[in-house]
Amino acid sequence: MSSPSQYFTTPIFYVNDAPHIGHAYTEVATDVLARWNRQRGTDTRLLTGTDEHGQKILRTASAHNTDPQAWADKLVREAWEPLLAEVNISNDDFIRTTDERHEKGVQAFLQKLYDDGYIYAGEFDGLYCVGCEEFKTKTDVAEGTGAFAGEQVCKIHSKPLELLQEKNYFFKMSAFQDRLLALYEERPDFVQPASARNEVVAFVQQDLADLSISRTSFDWGIPIPWDNSHVTYVWFDALLNYITALNYGTEDESLLERYWPANHIVGKDILRFHAVIWPAMLMAAGLEVPKHVFGHGWLLVGGEKMSKSKLTGIAPNEITETFGTDAFRYYFMRAISFGQDGSFSWEDIAARYQAELANGFGNLASRVLAMNAKYFDSAQPESAESAAADRAIAELVADVVARAEAAIDRFAIHEALAAVWEIVDALNGYITEQEPWVLAKDAAQRDRLGTVLATATEGLRALAVLLNPVIPVAAEKLWVALGAADAIGALNEQPLGEVGNWGQLPAGTKQTQLEVLFPRVEINEAK
Repeated sequence: MSSPSQYFTTPIFYVNDAPHIGHAYTEVATDVLARWNRQRGTDTRLLTGTDEHGQKILRTASAHNTDPQAWADKLVREAWEPLLAEVNISNDDFIRTTDERHEKGVQAFLQKLYDDGYIYAGEFDGLYCVGCEEFKTKTDVAEGTGAFAGEQVCKIHSKPLELLQEKNYFFKMSAFQDRLLALYEERPDFVQPASARNEVVAFVQQDLADLSISRTSFDWGIPIPWDNSHVTYVWFDALLNYITALNYGTEDESLLERYWPANHIVGKDILRFHAVIWPAMLMAAGLEVPKHVFGHGWLLVGGEKMSKSKLTGIAPNEITETFGTDAFRYYFMRAISFGQDGSFSWEDIAARYQAELANGFGNLASRVLAMNAKYFDSAQPESAESAAADRAIAELVADVVARAEAAIDRFAIHEALAAVWEIVDALNGYITEQEPWVLAKDAAQRDRLGTVLATATEGLRALAVLLNPVIPVAAEKLWVALGAADAIGALNEQPLGEVGNWGQLPAGTKQTQLEVLFPRVEINEAK
C-alpha cells in the first residue's frame, strides 16, 4: 500500500435484523487497518453504513407492521449506529442507501451505463434467495430436508428458493469476462486471500452471464432513471455506496479523486459481488477498479456460521459488558487468522483475557510504572550504560515494527498483533531476569536500576503506539500515565514507522498512576 491515501470500507449491512459479533468482527478488522494507516501518517478514510433497499427489507418491515423507511430508521438508530460505539469504530462516514446523495449517485451511474450501451431490456427467470438477495446458480442450490424436503433451498440459508420471472434490465457483465480474468492475472493480490482469488477466477472462467439489475415485482428501491416502473436490483444499488459516499455523480468529486480506489473488507459469502460484479461495473463506467478485495472467513459458533436466523447470533454487548471493548477488539484480531474461518468460545476469550491482557500486558505496565513511582519518584529514569539485554529489547522493537508493518500490508492483522505481543513477552522476561527490586537494594546498582526501568518504560512507550490501532482505550491510558502526552505529543500523532527510534521519553518525564487496564474477570462471569 504505497499510495498517498488509503480508503477502507466495510460492507454495508442489511438492516433487516440487529447486528451480531460477525458484523462487529468485520467492522473491527477494517477499523484496525484504518487506524494503523492513520498512525503511519497516511491520509486515510474509513466508510461503513447500511443497506436498506430490497425485498428482504420490505418483507421484514411488513412483518413488523411498518413501512420499510421507518423500519430502517429504527434499526439504524437503535442497533447499527450504537454498534459502532460498542466496538469503538473510528469511521469517517456512515452511508445509508436511502440517503439522497446515494440515490442521486446510483441514478447517475445507471444513466451513464445505459447511455454507453451497457444496459438493455430483456426477460429473465431464475431461482432467487431473498435472504441473499441473489439469483442462484446450480452450485449454490441444495435439496431441502425436513420441512423443506423435495424443495430446492439456498446452501447458505437452508430456505426454499423462489422462482422469479420478470421483464428486467440487464447489465452486459459478460462483456467483461476477459478483462476480469486479465485483472486477476496481472494483479494477483487484487483478491485476497489466495483461496478467495482461486474461487473467483474459477467462477469467472465458467462464463459470465449478464446481470439482471432491475425489479418490477416490488417498489422498495431506487427507480431506474429512464423507466420508473423498475427499481434497481439491491446489490447493484448497494455496491455503488463506495463511490456515492465520495460524492460520485455530483459537481464536486474531490473526495473521489482524493481517496478512490478503495480497499474492500468483506465476508467471503459476498466475495463474488465485490470481486466480479463490482469491478465489471466500474470498468463499464470508466472508473478504476478497487485496490484490493479481501474476503475474510466466518465466525463459527458450534461449527456453524454466525446467524440470527439459526439462533447462533451473539450480540457484541454480551461480550463487551463482561470483558470491555478493547478486549473484544484484541480477541477477534488475535485469536483468528484473518482470512480464515474461526471459532468463538467463551472459554477461549476468558483465557486469553486473563493470560494475555490482564496478566501479560496490563500487569507489565502497572509493575513498571509502580517501580518508577517507588524508586524514581514517578519520573522516567535516566538510562546509563546499556548492556546486551537492554539493547536486545531495542532491537526487538525495531524488528517487530518492520514485521508488523509488512503483515498489515498483507492484511494479516493476526500476524501483526502476534509480532507486537513478542515485545510484551520479552519485557516480562527482561524484568524477571534483571530483577530491578533486587537492584534497588544496592546503592551501587542505582545506575543499572535506572537503565533497566528506562528500557522497560521505553518498551511501554513503543507498545502504546503499536497497540493504539487495536486497543485504543488502554493504549491512551498508558500513554497518559507515562507522561508521554506532555513530553512528546498526542498518541494518535506518533508516527508508527518511528516507534523503533529508541530513547524518545526524556529522562525526568513525570508519570502518573496507571488505571487498571484490564480488571480481573472471573471465568464463571463469562456466559
